[in-house]
Amino acid sequence: MKQMLLAALAGIALLGCSSSEESVTLTLLAHESFTPSNGIFDEFTAETGITVRVVAVGDAGVMVTKAALTSGNPEGDVMWGVDNTLLSRALDAEVFEPYASPLLADVDPSLLDGVPANEVTPVDTGDVCINYDIAWFDSREIDPPASLLDLADPLYRGLVVVQSPLESSPGFAFLLATVAEFGEDGWRDYWKALRDNDVRVTSGWTEAYYTEFSGSSGQGSRPIVVSYGSSPPAEVLFAEPPVTAAPTAVATDTCFRQVEYAGILRGTTHRREAELLIDFLLGKTFQSDLPLTQFVYPANTTVVLPEVFTTHSIRPTNPLTMPPPRIAENRMRWLDEWTTVFR
Repeated sequence: MKQMLLAALAGIALLGCSSSEESVTLTLLAHESFTPSNGIFDEFTAETGITVRVVAVGDAGVMVTKAALTSGNPEGDVMWGVDNTLLSRALDAEVFEPYASPLLADVDPSLLDGVPANEVTPVDTGDVCINYDIAWFDSREIDPPASLLDLADPLYRGLVVVQSPLESSPGFAFLLATVAEFGEDGWRDYWKALRDNDVRVTSGWTEAYYTEFSGSSGQGSRPIVVSYGSSPPAEVLFAEPPVTAAPTAVATDTCFRQVEYAGILRGTTHRREAELLIDFLLGKTFQSDLPLTQFVYPANTTVVLPEVFTTHSIRPTNPLTMPPPRIAENRMRWLDEWTTVFR
């Protein structure tokens, strides 16, 4: 498979060179958390002659909004990072051109459930979960929360920080988790209970995790935060001084599964080159880079995960999920009703 792909890449690269005096530069639009290793696209450029320029356009919500406004006349060629909580907005706006990469054979078929026409390509998965500060709870001999319902317990009053679902991708994923857990008849009452239990709502993940949360930089006063199942290995990898155990942990029964996608932007003038970039993003070189740069799980099932990632990350066996069509049908109503709770 790899030899066939390399041959195809080389052939198309030669064709591109013969038809144009200048090499093609593709613009890859991505959210602000897209931080692959330096030089990650060098191999792609060497194989194809195509240069990749990455442009960060804010968080995932802002990125999708901008893409919808420029649908058909895009500011780039390929987009990385629209997830299943935002996918419906992009599909409704016809942001993408369908493409079925030959490397989809290495992807878990379940990741394609929300994109039956290959509108986008799944590139990674992760879990939005409650994280907590281990030392904070140990020092007070208090059990950390184990479920979403626990967060409304007076024992945890004033201890929880979450992100606004209006502005934040993990914030919206957490809202979806509460709908999935408590149903249409119960999720509003649950949020009212969180409100009355002095939950703090921030605009985004960075503020919640690095300013309000006590378990990372230690600056905040709240030991419970909405973050990711893969946040603990990031704490180990970037700790100064080095540590061998993560200072944070995950409540596995609170997790909501996210899937991230990459797609070819409708209206690109470099369609064939964009297909090659999608293939590269799904290939082993790029997918192997994801765990310790993006702290997500590769969509390519042939990739071997690094030990530091598997040792300290939590992969829930039964995460909360929601079909993309249900998200699409109810997104605006749920957000409006959530806003009503916090007026």
